[in-house]
Amino acid sequence: MLSSRPDLVIFDCDGVLVDSEGPANQVMCDALNRIGLSYTLESTIATYVGRSMDSCVVMIEEELGRPLPENFVEDMRAETLKRFERELQPVPGIKDAIAAIDIPDCVASSGQFKKMNFTLGKTGLLDYFAGRIFSVSQVERGKPHPDLFLFAANRMNTEPGRCVVVEDSVPGVQAARAAGIPVFGYAGSEFTDGDALAAAGASVFTDMTELPSLLQA
Repeated sequence: MLSSRPDLVIFDCDGVLVDSEGPANQVMCDALNRIGLSYTLESTIATYVGRSMDSCVVMIEEELGRPLPENFVEDMRAETLKRFERELQPVPGIKDAIAAIDIPDCVASSGQFKKMNFTLGKTGLLDYFAGRIFSVSQVERGKPHPDLFLFAANRMNTEPGRCVVVEDSVPGVQAARAAGIPVFGYAGSEFTDGDALAAAGASVFTDMTELPSLLQA
């Protein structure tokens, strides 16, 4: 838990701001099975959530024992955006939580800018975070390495120890801890393992409307 009120809240995007983990990982699960791997939605989430696409590609090719088919990533991203167009919603309670938080904030995600612009725009959150959105494409290493959160803190002129991260994935929690940043693990989705977040070092909560009070230390 926090010992003092933070100066900056760093939000992950997928699963924290936008309720994207279900549709995105179903598309990925289907794509993995089409190339001969055996995944369920649950195992896809457990293996890949929170990681950059570049990291996922390395892991998939190691398991597959050969390079991925041409356009695999591009086709998967296109299908994911189609699913988002039909299904994507903001995380329940996030808009009320953001409205109640009077601490500076930003977004730091393993996603690309194009994806975040779409998902945050689709859910009505893009204008709120305009100019304060950071992507894994801006750093050398993705989560679970600390690079992205340290980069976001630096760009927001805040010492890491004065920040707090809100995450929903184990790699994200590990990245925050490696950066020396306290982290709240949101486990309000059926796709999130709260015990795993706690074991990685997060203070776990399950209702996004609780977040404003949690941040008041």
